[in-house]
Amino acid sequence: MPAMESKNGQAKAGSTGIFRSFFMERSSELRIEIFRSVIVSGVSFIFDFGLLYVLTDIAHVFYLLSATISYGMGMIVSYILSVRWAFGKRSMQNKTAEFLIFIIIGVIGMGLNALILWLWTGLLGLNYLLGRLVSAVIGYVWKFAARKIALFR
Repeated sequence: MPAMESKNGQAKAGSTGIFRSFFMERSSELRIEIFRSVIVSGVSFIFDFGLLYVLTDIAHVFYLLSATISYGMGMIVSYILSVRWAFGKRSMQNKTAEFLIFIIIGVIGMGLNALILWLWTGLLGLNYLLGRLVSAVIGYVWKFAARKIALFR
């Protein structure tokens, strides 16, 4: 396996170098950002999905309201992990503006999520958790592309 170059120019050999590149070191390499973004999305989705289930099935909150709450909480988890780990470069120096843009992108995703859930469950009568899985895949593509372009170039 060829050696990879680290930030300081030293060669990183083998699986240790690959592990460090993908998990430890800051990187703005697109393939690493996509990999990390998938992990961040997975972690925030598990948090969102679990909270959605608890709110809807245990606390008996209406599924669209619980989906909005759980999505919002997942968005906060996603923001923290994205800026601290997933993306190597931040386009904005103003962290408040960055967070607002992140939230705007997320709110658009939340609207897409609600629409898909309503179509899936409200219109077609299918299980809301399966609908949330469908909306997660569609929403991931939207959020990654929008955040990469607007915030992490």
